[in-house]
Amino acid sequence: MSRQTQVAQQLSHLKIALVHDYLREYGGAERVLEVLHELFPEAPVYTAFTDKKAMGTNWQRFATWDIRESVITRFPLYKQLFSPLRVFAKWAFEQFDFSSYDLIISSSNAYFAKAARARIGRHLCYCHTPPRVLYGYSAKSNWQANPYTRFAGNLLNHVVRQQDFKAGQNPDLMIANSVETALRIKKFYKRDSVVVHPPIMVFEEAAAFFKNLDKAGLQKLTKHKHQSYYLYVNRLALAKHPELAVKAANTLGVPLKVVGTGSMLVDLQKLALPNVEFLGGVDDQQLMELYRNARALIYPAVDEDFGMVPVEAMAFGTPVIAHRSGGPKETIREGRTGVFFDELSASALVAAIKDFERDFVTNPREIHQAARAYSVENFTKQITTLIARQLGKFRN
Repeated sequence: MSRQTQVAQQLSHLKIALVHDYLREYGGAERVLEVLHELFPEAPVYTAFTDKKAMGTNWQRFATWDIRESVITRFPLYKQLFSPLRVFAKWAFEQFDFSSYDLIISSSNAYFAKAARARIGRHLCYCHTPPRVLYGYSAKSNWQANPYTRFAGNLLNHVVRQQDFKAGQNPDLMIANSVETALRIKKFYKRDSVVVHPPIMVFEEAAAFFKNLDKAGLQKLTKHKHQSYYLYVNRLALAKHPELAVKAANTLGVPLKVVGTGSMLVDLQKLALPNVEFLGGVDDQQLMELYRNARALIYPAVDEDFGMVPVEAMAFGTPVIAHRSGGPKETIREGRTGVFFDELSASALVAAIKDFERDFVTNPREIHQAARAYSVENFTKQITTLIARQLGKFRN
């Protein structure tokens, strides 16, 4: 019996609750929540609110769960006004009664799930990042461009920052998804944290693919990648800078496939030349196929908290061309699994792609092996061990 299995069995009798900001999109935070729920399938999920329509087909991932919504749902138009309603989010999570639970695990970034109060048991917070919009990091929309939203937003943020600091003192243990996030937790909450990288759910599929790949197959894959397309995978939102990928592809005339949806889609379609293809949202199987066959992933996101997408691409042996900031600095080995560009501009990205084309030697199996550290198995092992130690159920 593995150590991980032993620890999980020791925890199986505990009453555990999961707490998540909200369910209205499907991103990295929701992937972490899925793995936590798989680890503790009997645990109910407490959240500010759900928006099934906004989640689209991804709602089916959560449809059978025991999900319990907060008092935020009593506010009119809460699905449209959820951003200004942040001022009530801390209070809303404090209204949940967790007095019967041995442990609550919160998954939090922007909406104060970390404010949940463990009355008797322990509270572990998996922090994806302190709220980006509160601390000057780029956000999904350019809300500061309009003088009215800038004034109202800055006023609201001043109040919410104070609430956020107080909420950040609440958990018994802060778990950061990256060293980048750990530094932010230290800076904004004055707290230490433990780094546990998030689980890359596609790694097992990628591992099975490479396990069955012989020498000839590997040579064929490598040759195919050299002749293939570039790939962008992310929300089409300001903080992710998809326009840089499109402009670079326009300049170089290279094929680019864009996966994602968001408010920038129409403008990007107007900007793009025929060599750029917009695929919208794709299912998991399509995404893995796109990763596997791509020449490289272009990742121009700035100050990313962790960045699951680059690691997903690397799991399938695909190198990454990324902006040198945030989480990708931890996960990409320059010259081995990818390359960086420093200036956040299309011209800098163009130069990086040219350097990549000229100098980078793609080794799909080596790139895949580098992603092994971010497997679901590693994540669950680290999380269960942390929980057991916190609850005094496990001793070295």
